[in-house]
Amino acid sequence: MKSKNNRDEADFEGGDAGASETYPMQCSALRKNGHVMIKGRPCRIVDMSTSKTGKHGHAKVSLVALDIFTDRKFEDACPSTHNMEVPNVVRKDFQFVYLDSDNYVRFMDDKGVIQSIRMEEGSGLLEEMQSKVDKDEEFYVSVLRACGEEKVVAIKPMN
Repeated sequence: MKSKNNRDEADFEGGDAGASETYPMQCSALRKNGHVMIKGRPCRIVDMSTSKTGKHGHAKVSLVALDIFTDRKFEDACPSTHNMEVPNVVRKDFQFVYLDSDNYVRFMDDKGVIQSIRMEEGSGLLEEMQSKVDKDEEFYVSVLRACGEEKVVAIKPMN
């Protein structure tokens, strides 16, 4: 688009929402039980330590973290002054609607839209949900979302 004085102007009509899945944070600012991206996976930090290196070196931060979706263990080290990516992790409660025979949990968001997530067997949550369904109890499911993935991590009673 050209203005009256023939200079180029920015076109903002075709942009995206701009919500990033990660943001940078200095290694020294990371904390235990916080989140960090390691090898492209969103992780929760379970242990960290800082070690001083040689006379002219930087302090290094050693991290041990668990993938928040698979519980796989990751380790990484980074100079304390460098940045690491931190995932935007959101945990939200939704009203449980239905559990089908293929282990898909259906839940309703605050706008009345039904969504579903497939649950893996053996987590204990699936069995607990089935028990509550059998007793006709109403409950919420807590869903953790990060980096385009989601997982049911807990259930909560309605009252």
